[in-house]
Amino acid sequence: MTVALVHGNPESAALWDPLVAELSRAGVDDVVRLSPPGFGVPLPAGFPATVTAYRDWLIGELERLDRPVDLLGHDWGGGHVATAVMARPELVRSWASDSLGLFEPDYVWHDLARTWQTPGDGEANLDEMLGGTPEQRAAQMEEFGVGHAEALQIAGAQGPEMKQAVLALYRSAAQPAMAQLGKGLPGLASRPGLGIVATADPFGGSEELRRRAVERAGAEVAVLDGLGHWWMAEDPARAARVLVAFWRARAWSA
Repeated sequence: MTVALVHGNPESAALWDPLVAELSRAGVDDVVRLSPPGFGVPLPAGFPATVTAYRDWLIGELERLDRPVDLLGHDWGGGHVATAVMARPELVRSWASDSLGLFEPDYVWHDLARTWQTPGDGEANLDEMLGGTPEQRAAQMEEFGVGHAEALQIAGAQGPEMKQAVLALYRSAAQPAMAQLGKGLPGLASRPGLGIVATADPFGGSEELRRRAVERAGAEVAVLDGLGHWWMAEDPARAARVLVAFWRARAWSA
């Protein structure tokens, strides 16, 4: 078995370090981290960095992995997980995502996303956010619960390529694009799924909206009460318990 982790924006694979350590303590050692182009790994020349380009990238990565695969995505990684499994469910044994709310027809992008979707404003915002020293960028992430060591590693990966990827990705995802993709959400029910709802996450829509998306996807819901956007960094032990319980009950026993 392989557990595959996909992170989001503005992150690198270092985000997963605390969770991977907890999974190892639980006996889950076959873990791979899949980094979307531009987010901690180079952005290939000509890669369009759109929602569908990242879907196709993840499908290609999954095709190369030894199966069975239990797939977990966070933030945009959770979005890529959903679009990839909608298209190619046979590539995974199970999936988990904290981003299903993005696919609800009444989801409204948060203020920062709308800034990135606005020409000129998005460029200026990211020049400021991804500028400064790595220590300054790391401090911003630490304020949201990311550990110091992981924040420094992530900050070291932030730069012009990430800026380019962020702008292209969010602009390709302006509504009604996500609502259109969300019509395929019920197809996720063909594989065991887990919708993660961190109640203090301000970016994924209301708790009611996210629960509705999980239900449409035919998935179980895991409510992480009081945890925010970077739940896997805030309380990795709790996150690992939830994930391992799901995999044991729905995936590994199949």
